[in-house]
Amino acid sequence: MNWYMGLDASTQSLSAVVVDPEQSRIVGDLSVDFNELPEYKCASGVLENSDPLVKHSDPLLWVAALEKLFSQLRPSGIAPERIAAISGSGQQHGTVYLLDSFRELDGWHSDRLLVEQVRQMLARPTAPIWMDSSTSVECAEITRAAGGVEYVQQTTGSPAIERFSGPQIRKFHKNHPEMYEATGIIHLVSSFMGSLLAGRSIPIDYGDGAGMNLMNLERENWDRQMIEATAPGLADKLPPLRPSSTRVGKIAAYFVDKFGFSPETELLAWSGDNPNSLIGVGGWRPGVAVISLGTSHTYFAAMHTPTVDPDGYGHVFGNPAGGFMSLICFKNGALAQEAVRDQARIDWRQFDQCLRDTPAGNHGNLMLPYFVPEITPLVFRASSVYRGTPEFEAGNDTPARVRAVVEAQALRLRLHSSWIETEPGELRVTGGAAKSTEVCQVLADVFGTRVERLETGNSAGLGAALRAAQGMGVDNWRGLAATFCKPASGQTVEPIPEHVAVYRKMLPTFAEFAK
Repeated sequence: MNWYMGLDASTQSLSAVVVDPEQSRIVGDLSVDFNELPEYKCASGVLENSDPLVKHSDPLLWVAALEKLFSQLRPSGIAPERIAAISGSGQQHGTVYLLDSFRELDGWHSDRLLVEQVRQMLARPTAPIWMDSSTSVECAEITRAAGGVEYVQQTTGSPAIERFSGPQIRKFHKNHPEMYEATGIIHLVSSFMGSLLAGRSIPIDYGDGAGMNLMNLERENWDRQMIEATAPGLADKLPPLRPSSTRVGKIAAYFVDKFGFSPETELLAWSGDNPNSLIGVGGWRPGVAVISLGTSHTYFAAMHTPTVDPDGYGHVFGNPAGGFMSLICFKNGALAQEAVRDQARIDWRQFDQCLRDTPAGNHGNLMLPYFVPEITPLVFRASSVYRGTPEFEAGNDTPARVRAVVEAQALRLRLHSSWIETEPGELRVTGGAAKSTEVCQVLADVFGTRVERLETGNSAGLGAALRAAQGMGVDNWRGLAATFCKPASGQTVEPIPEHVAVYRKMLPTFAEFAK
């Protein structure tokens, strides 16, 4: 019996999901929280910076976490030698800058720590990640040089976006030209982590490559006009692009010798966390929309054609199952709910009770929950806005504040997903807040469709594991989704017609308030 592993290098942790398709079961799900590695000074995965718009990580943190995670496999009951194939997921848009020695790499030395070997190959000691919003100037420069917003958006699936890789690369070239010149190859978090396993540089997949403002969606290759608008010599510093199903070789001998993997373990191209989550929740086909209620909130769905958001907030990436996927990301996700809870000094049980104690529509009390700078819509400074009763605006009505933040998040999801070509016939919800029936009820009512909660909490890791299995010909997408992506029994939430009518009437009012 073969097992298949999916790794997920997320913002705050590195995790692994191992599946056994023959017995239709998840063998194991374990993780390493980055706070367990304090020597890298990345609290919750992010380096401290005096500029709130700058968000970087130490790429060596991810290397150390990989070794720590693998050391826990056997004690956790996961036999590495039984793993037939591995794929992975990485937080999207983050970039890792390496010397030519990484491009020319041919395996790792098993008698030396992997961290020390990689340290010598870094052209830049830090990696900007998806939370970074410091490249507005560079976005404008790229847009002008490429010929305007329409070209950038129609070609790459998104306008130039602060957190995307292209603007980050341009800023690095401008601010550190000598370090940029010394850079031999630029990887995404996903392809960097996959390269560690392979012991050599591997390609970037279409799904994650589409989140760089550099890839031509229609032709599925690097767009010359976008590359030239971004930085000189960039074409020579990028790995090739390949389909997500590409087999990139066998696992490096380092991991065979040190952790007991089989030398025949196949590696498949890694992808971004959002494309992997699309697979992990069974959203591989159009008609199923997915909302991830994590640190950020994301809405994504499969698409046949690369339709773009006319407002420029939504994005188009490659779908690992073929075709494309839409995505809208909101920074003020779980953090905004936590801020309201902390201000009111209540726990999550009381938070849910507040939702039960207040009516749909919240008596007209509205909130724009910008507790951190927002990307949908673009808000550079944290500044929440309130409109309603005097008690609500003064912060003296805790139940109304709780409902306001949840309703605002659901209405924003609905408002900013209206451009997507296919209306969702079902809504799948994952992430921490998916445990709350009350939060899911608001989503069901705002979208007017049933909400299915999933049994797995690590959709990106599961998606990567299913990609590994599918890439090895174990089963098709439909069969794997039916086995591993079933909604939790008895956890479906149906919309309440009276509430649906309230939110249908409320949406235009909220849209005007949010302008």
